[in-house]
Amino acid sequence: MSRGHQADFSAEQPEAQAAPRVPCAHGDQERPENPGAPPRQGPQAPERLSGGPLTGPASLPQTDINDHDVLVTRLTARREFLFVAGGASERRRFLVVQGRLRPVSRPAAGAGFTATRKVGGSVVRNRARRRLREAVRIHLPRLGLAGVDYVFIARQETADCSWSRLLDDMESALLSLRRRIPVGDSRPPSRTAPRPPTKG
Repeated sequence: MSRGHQADFSAEQPEAQAAPRVPCAHGDQERPENPGAPPRQGPQAPERLSGGPLTGPASLPQTDINDHDVLVTRLTARREFLFVAGGASERRRFLVVQGRLRPVSRPAAGAGFTATRKVGGSVVRNRARRRLREAVRIHLPRLGLAGVDYVFIARQETADCSWSRLLDDMESALLSLRRRIPVGDSRPPSRTAPRPPTKG
């Protein structure tokens, strides 16, 4: 079990430690935290996510599936969220995870976060997304598939449920998506018996 299960994630963390805010899907029309900041130009570079601090890597448990952490990029465009919505979906009590293999393969997994107004007010939605981002930092680098985009959708209990149960739900959903999404590079090559030599 991941180290993130050992302690409940606190909503009172300083804002300086929180991961950068990711724009919501089309269902959430909140204004960004810093509306005066100019948009960044060009594609975002992949970033390595982990369960530890942003400034350094964290050791991973023995149960890791990926031999190396998968690089993760953030989804920001509405069309990216709509594309992933047409793929596979795993619903759990505390979150929903969607995943879809992108048409042009890249050596990274994409991650987007959304919380609609059904989840609650802006404070509750921000807390739910913050918890999802922290859970993704722990699980997606080792359980995600390179070349697959994921969208993590908050539910009404995401903001207040037990941290360990949220981690369990995300881990379960990502493992199920690994089995459902066909990615050639993620599966071992099939071993077929060699044909016997023909006689004559």
